[in-house]
Amino acid sequence: MAESPATSGMTGKILVLFFIGFLAFVYQSIKLPPPKICGSPNGPAITAPRIKLSDGRHLAYKEQGVPKDQATYKIVSIHGFDGCKHDVAFASSLSPDVIESLGVYIVSFDRPGYGESDPHPQRTPKSVALDVEELADQLKLGSKFYVVGYSMGGQVVWGCLKYIPHRLAAAALLTPVVNYWWPTFPANLSTKSYYDQLLPDQWFLRVAHYLPWLTYWWNTQKFFPSSSVAAHSPDILSTQDMQLRRKFAASQEQYRAQIRQQGEFESLHRDAMVGFGTWEFDPMDLKNPFDKNEGSVHIWQGDEDGLVPVILQRYIAQKLPWIQYHEIKGAGHLFPYADGMGDKIIKTFLLGENFLL
Repeated sequence: MAESPATSGMTGKILVLFFIGFLAFVYQSIKLPPPKICGSPNGPAITAPRIKLSDGRHLAYKEQGVPKDQATYKIVSIHGFDGCKHDVAFASSLSPDVIESLGVYIVSFDRPGYGESDPHPQRTPKSVALDVEELADQLKLGSKFYVVGYSMGGQVVWGCLKYIPHRLAAAALLTPVVNYWWPTFPANLSTKSYYDQLLPDQWFLRVAHYLPWLTYWWNTQKFFPSSSVAAHSPDILSTQDMQLRRKFAASQEQYRAQIRQQGEFESLHRDAMVGFGTWEFDPMDLKNPFDKNEGSVHIWQGDEDGLVPVILQRYIAQKLPWIQYHEIKGAGHLFPYADGMGDKIIKTFLLGENFLL
């Protein structure tokens, strides 16, 4: 029986309404919630000292160690993914004796969108490096200072080596997160390393790189598992990490709520979009900023790290022979939290001797 014009027209209208409803659902799903800016009427309180950057944003920071005006070594520490200014990985195992005897001052800060630092929707690897420089200038750290980045904070150190190398006395990267799409990586190595990640993390990385506009939806939907890192899944941890996990969790207990308090998109999700997006430069194209041996660059990497593939870190060290590469047998991603490790890292970094042996 032939369909009547009335029935045909009704079917068309239903399809149009269904399509409009689907578009509305998609829009609502990818629509970003506004961040809860610290100090705003409905936002979290400001509890830490902050500087005002040249573009009007605020950067929160924390100082520790010897007084700045008595320090021999002034270090800017850069936290990792889902962290904040209180997360100074190497300082958790750094003894007061080493701090005092060497004269170590440390300033750490909330990267944009984390803790009490204003979000930065236009954030790039370059912009965060310039934030580091401006923080150092406003705190009067001098013409040169040291930088230490842990995990995704290591990506910021790459930016510092690219954009402000003239301001660095030395640089250290502790298990720095790699971007699988850096073009110098051989396809076979980056592909193998990518597929060695847990399946939820493969999709998390894919979305952040290829479909950044979908990042918020992907990480808030309930149909598929999202990032195991953001979920603090034990499945990604090595044997050593499992042993250190309780110590790491205890160190964050008092301030964990602060980390994401302005919203997950401008902290975790923006971090992934920048860290695994298309970069303005390839770190493996960098030249030695200390070609007169006036400073040094170090990478520390555990050979059992489940988050950062050791084979890619070895390749970076091979491509950049001027980097002092320290691979720690049996170590995972949390190795800086191991007892005594902070002392070994800082003494190696600042004094130039390998105290890890």
